[in-house]
Amino acid sequence: MSFEFTDQQLERYARHIILPELGGKGQEKLLRSSVLVVGAGGLGSPLLMYLGAAGVGRIGIVDDDAVDLSNLQRQVIHATSRIGQPKVESAAQAIAAINPDVTVETFPARLDPGNVMEMIARFDLVADGTDNFATRFLLNDACYFARKPLVSAALLRFEGQISTFRAYEGDNPCYRCIFPAPPPEGLIPTCAEGGVLGAVAGVVGCLQATEVIKELLGIGDSLAGKLVVMDALTATFRRITVRRDPACPLCGPDAIIRDLSGHGA
Repeated sequence: MSFEFTDQQLERYARHIILPELGGKGQEKLLRSSVLVVGAGGLGSPLLMYLGAAGVGRIGIVDDDAVDLSNLQRQVIHATSRIGQPKVESAAQAIAAINPDVTVETFPARLDPGNVMEMIARFDLVADGTDNFATRFLLNDACYFARKPLVSAALLRFEGQISTFRAYEGDNPCYRCIFPAPPPEGLIPTCAEGGVLGAVAGVVGCLQATEVIKELLGIGDSLAGKLVVMDALTATFRRITVRRDPACPLCGPDAIIRDLSGHGA
């Protein structure tokens, strides 16, 4: 099917279209792409705003929480006037204000083994911006079985990390190759317990948006097989090579995880 940009779209995406790595064909591809973003909080806020501004044609947002005053220090997609509103609705309003080209689908629910496969099946790529290990492991396993690329990021205090997981192809590792199992409950605090510098969420969320766009377009060096760790206090980034774990229970040769039943209901 041929695609023609409107005059308004040519102006809106002009700085993308002049990039040799992207061009008109790349922008068209973004407009035809779809991304499911899980979490509309600290990471999801900049991620969603930049995906919307970039013209990713269809964006799904999963979050079962409502906007709280304590969110606004870092969750920049929300506003004081929308306190008490479901985060998915608040985020959808913000994206619509940035770019009417984008179709936003909202899912005011928590992911679980019963809904995750159906939810991710309708999107090209999944971006994990959650703050709990249970959902990270669930998304890792579900995306592996569904053969969907997963761009995952995490935050705590002054640090962040990001990687891309495509363990269903080649020798790429999955999330379990780095973290074999969730840590004991309470060992690693959440952002609500340990705190997070708001600007760190912005930096890491923007990095996540960049990696999502690279994956959608197939440009640059993928973070599959790499883990980037940022320390804001020292202004340093480390890029660590991560290899597939031969003993991984999900993607190793003797894998024992065959479905999502181990995640509970």
